[in-house]
Amino acid sequence: MSIWRLGEQQPPAPRKITDDVVMRFEHVYEVEPGKMERFPQQDIPAWDTMRIVDSRWEHLDWMHQHFADEVLSTGLASETGFGGGPAES
Repeated sequence: MSIWRLGEQQPPAPRKITDDVVMRFEHVYEVEPGKMERFPQQDIPAWDTMRIVDSRWEHLDWMHQHFADEVLSTGLASETGFGGGPAES
């Protein structure tokens, strides 16, 4: 049985990443709340945010297991010779 405590439901204070982006949880980026004038940001309990993030990671893992033949790395030279990757000298 879990006990509901209001203090545990409040998300941490946002940490500014850029002028337009903040981060409250690791790897969870949000639009700066001050820029959300037309559609204000909703109050979501911290546990619900983490539940959504965990579900997204689980879904991404499932997609990789079922549809990804290989993992592509960025910054490598092109195998096809059509460019991309770091500049070759």
